[in-house]
Amino acid sequence: MSDDERGEGRRHQAAWTSHAASLFSTLESVLLVLIGLALVSVAVLLLYSSMYDLNEAVHRGPGQIELKAIDILNTVLLVMMTIEIVYTVAISLKSHTLDAEPFLIIGVIAGIRRMLVITATSTQLEAQSGQFHNMLVELGLLAGTVVALAAAISILRYSAHKYAKPKQLEMD
Repeated sequence: MSDDERGEGRRHQAAWTSHAASLFSTLESVLLVLIGLALVSVAVLLLYSSMYDLNEAVHRGPGQIELKAIDILNTVLLVMMTIEIVYTVAISLKSHTLDAEPFLIIGVIAGIRRMLVITATSTQLEAQSGQFHNMLVELGLLAGTVVALAAAISILRYSAHKYAKPKQLEMD
């Protein structure tokens, strides 16, 4: 086989693999758009459900508001997490890279959400010492997790700024 034939074969293979990569990139973009639309739909429906519950509780009186407040807060924080995931999908769609910071933020929101729900329902568990102890341990672990995730976000932001390429700094 001559050098010309080998060069032609490599060019043909490079063109084929380039075309396949472009096709996969397009398919990835289509799937990310569909995922984003599904997540936005879920967030809108959850928010609607939460607002409906709030409206019903307001019409039934203060006692019902107290009963529904935890569920409404829980749902609204879930909507925040969903929107943060949508933001992550949008970043991925734009740059075709996966950024770690939005996932860390989702983790912080999830930890705080769980902590709020636990503390809001803690009065029901005070009489049962075993369950109350477990709840306190869970709160401590969640607090440690939130602090660790916040530290990871700070480290990521610091390292991104400190070790950024000159062109990236000019864009900021």
